[in-house]
Amino acid sequence: MFETVSKFEKQIAEHYGAPFAIATDSCTHAIELCLRYKKCSKIVIPTRTYISVPFLALKLNMEWEWCEKEWEEYYYLGNTNIIDAAVYWKKDGYIPNSLMCLSFQFQKHLSLGRGGMILLDREDDMKVLKKMSYDGREPSIPWRKQNIDIVGYHYYMTPETAQTGINKLPEAINNSPKKWKWTDWPDLRTMEVFK
Repeated sequence: MFETVSKFEKQIAEHYGAPFAIATDSCTHAIELCLRYKKCSKIVIPTRTYISVPFLALKLNMEWEWCEKEWEEYYYLGNTNIIDAAVYWKKDGYIPNSLMCLSFQFQKHLSLGRGGMILLDREDDMKVLKKMSYDGREPSIPWRKQNIDIVGYHYYMTPETAQTGINKLPEAINNSPKKWKWTDWPDLRTMEVFK
C-alpha cells in the first residue's frame, strides 16, 4: 500500500526537480519535522504568513522573533535552510541545499484537502526525515520486526491522499498557479494571541 505514497513522492520530486521527496500529512508537520531534525533553537518568522508557523515555535519551545519580509511564493525560516513553500508551484523550482516544505491543503494549486511534502537533496537527510514522519520506522517493514532507533511522529501521508494526488497531478501541471505573496496574509502581530 505504501507504493502509492512512494509513487506520488517521486512524481512531485520530478516535477520540482528535487532529488528526494517525503510525503507528510500537512505542510505544518513537514516544517515541524525539519525544525526537529535540524535541532533549531531559534527562528525568524515573517509577520505575514500562516498562523501555524509561529504556533510551531511555541509548541517546540523555541526562541523566535518576527521580521517584516516582503516575500513571494516562498520564504526561508530565518536562520535555517528550511523553506515554507506552502503556496509555491513551479516546474524545476526546487532550491538546492534546502528543506522545502509544500502544502496540498484545499486552497493550494494541487488541492488534496490535506497533505504536505518535504523536498530535499541529501539522501542521509531523506532517510532520517522519512522515518521521523512515519513513527520512527521504515514504512515498508512491519514495525514489530524493526528495532526503532529514532523518535518518530505520526505525520505520514495516507495512501488514499497520495492516490488523489496522483490522479490530480496532470491537471495541476497543465494549469497556471496563483502567485501568492506576503500581502495575502494579515500581520499576525495584530492578533490577540501574539500580544
